Amino acid sequence: QVVQRCLQLGAASARFVSGTMEDTAFAQHVVREAQTSLGGLDMLILNHVGASYFGFFDGDVEHVRKLLEINFLSYVAMATSALPMLKESEGSIVVVSSMAGKVGFPFTVPYSATKFALDGFFSSLRQEFAIQNINVSITLCILGFIDTERAVRAAAEVLRERPAPRDECALEILKGAALRRRELYYRYSSTRLPLLLRDCAAELLDYLVRSRYRLPAA
Repeated sequence: QVVQRCLQLGAASARFVSGTMEDTAFAQHVVREAQTSLGGLDMLILNHVGASYFGFFDGDVEHVRKLLEINFLSYVAMATSALPMLKESEGSIVVVSSMAGKVGFPFTVPYSATKFALDGFFSSLRQEFAIQNINVSITLCILGFIDTERAVRAAAEVLRERPAPRDECALEILKGAALRRRELYYRYSSTRLPLLLRDCAAELLDYLVRSRYRLPAA
């Protein structure tokens, strides 16, 4: 269905490869298919996520470990496998992350941990690219509440804010990638602006984060 939709929207061609990102070896298979089918890569967009709960941390360490494998280690594996082709094309890596990877959010402890890990890894990797004169851009996308089915199902009744449209969000991600921006914030008013408080008023930022939720009475 995705391939059919791409063709309807004007893509010259589109292909898909079936697999699970729980298997880090799958990354090598995808990259080989890209080499065979496309002859190389210009852009790698990493935007997959494992299922997690929305609620107080329940102490399930095994769930945190599994989520790290899907939301973090598989991103690392895919980027690493694709890097030779991206170096050749002087292409781009796009990492779809979240405000929960910049600020501690309640009810998303395992998810937030994986997003913080993405920020640390790819921000450090960007530094190493600069030192080695590797012309591969890394765009970290910091997203707020988007109206994807999963996000709305999990958080719509708890979050006070209205979700931003996913089509507009996808377009902004592509624009940021094409411009090789360091970081993309969407929507800007609900992501970048609150982060300006992190260093000068951290407790105020924490309060503002909590105020976004309909919290149960103590």
